[in-house]
Amino acid sequence: MSETKAPDASRRSERSRRAIFDAALALVSETGYAKTTIEGIAARAGVGKQTIYRWWPSKAAVLLDAFLDLAAQANEALGGDADSEIPDTGDLAADLKYVLRATVDEMNNPAFDAPTRALAAEGIVDPELGARFTEALLEPQLAYYARRIEAAQAAGHVDPDIDPRIALELLVGPLHHRWLHRTLPLTHAYADSLVDLALRGLAPRG
Repeated sequence: MSETKAPDASRRSERSRRAIFDAALALVSETGYAKTTIEGIAARAGVGKQTIYRWWPSKAAVLLDAFLDLAAQANEALGGDADSEIPDTGDLAADLKYVLRATVDEMNNPAFDAPTRALAAEGIVDPELGARFTEALLEPQLAYYARRIEAAQAAGHVDPDIDPRIALELLVGPLHHRWLHRTLPLTHAYADSLVDLALRGLAPRG
C-alpha cells in the first residue's frame, strides 16, 4: 500500500504569496493605487481576503513587499544577488553609466513605474510605510553608490574631501526628479550625461 504524503503547506503558502504579489502589482498598474483593494487583490489571486490580512495589515504593506520581491527578481535576472555591488572595473564613468542605464530601463518599465509611484505617494501620507520603503529598498541601493565612490576616492579618481553621500545624490537625484515630475524623457543618453557632468565636479583637485 503506497503511503499518502501530506500536502506541502509551505509550498502552498509560497504559491499563494506569489499570486498575491502578482495580483497587487497588476491591479496597481491597471487601475491605480486608489482603486486597488484587498478584496480585489484576493479575488485576482484566488485567495480569501483573510489570507492576506493574516500576512499583511494593509494594501500598502502588500504592495511594498510585492515591489521588493519584484526588485529582487529583476536583480537576480541581471545576474546579481542580495549583496550585489556596483561593478568596479577601474573605470568609474563606465561603471556608473552601466548602473544608471539599468536604472533608466527599470524606471521606464510599467511593471516598476506604477507601483513605485504608488508607494512614493502613499509614503508621504503614511510615514511608517515611507520609512520602511526607504530602509528596505532605497538606502541599500544608495549604499552601493557610496561604496563605489569611496573605492574611487581610494584609487585617486575622486576628490577625497567630497562626501560620498552628496556625490551619489548628484547622480541619482536628477534622475529621480525627471522621473517623478515627467519633465523630459529618461534615456541612456541622459544617464550618460549625468555621469559625465557629475564626475567633472568630483574629480581630484590638481
